[in-house]
Parts: sequence; C-alpha cells; structure tokens
Amino acid sequence: MARKPSPQAMRERAAKTAAVMGSPSGAAVAAAPKKKTSLAQFAREVRAEARKITWTSRKETWITSVMVAIMVTLAAIFFWIVNTILNFGITQLLKIATGG
Repeated sequence: MARKPSPQAMRERAAKTAAVMGSPSGAAVAAAPKKKTSLAQFAREVRAEARKITWTSRKETWITSVMVAIMVTLAAIFFWIVNTILNFGITQLLKIATGG
C-alpha cells in the first residue's frame, strides 16, 4: 500500500500546481502538447478502431426490436389507464365542487 504524503508535501504540491495553473503560460505548460498526425496516420487509426466494432447479428437486432415494441406498447397502455383514472377522478371532484 502506498505511503500517505505528509501535510507539508501536500501543501508544497498544491502551491506548485496553483503557481503553474495561475500563470497565463502555465496553462499551456500544464496541458499536454498535441502531437501532429498526418492524414494517412489518422485514417489508419480510424480503420484500426473500426475493426474493433462488434455488430449484432440479424437475430439479436430482431429480438431487441420486438422487445422495444412490447415495452412501448405496455408503457402506452399503462399511461392510458393512469390517464383514464385521473380523468375520472378529477371529473368527479369537479362535479362535487360545482354541486352537480
């Protein structure tokens, strides 16, 4: 397990950080310099990342779509029932309030 730094060491580190971040040139020093990449290297990196993509199969996509459709239907039915109950309750409450 790592040793906990002393309070003095923590204060010194905080002071150094504040000094670097406080100065206008310090912000540039604190940020890592961007390395220039060529268009060809960028294309190679994009291609390498694209190879890591795993696509779902047609069956998995179909099953997921059906599940989403079922859940949307159930949610619509639930909110329709809640809306109907609240509408009935408010209508009855307004009837009572208006004396009708």
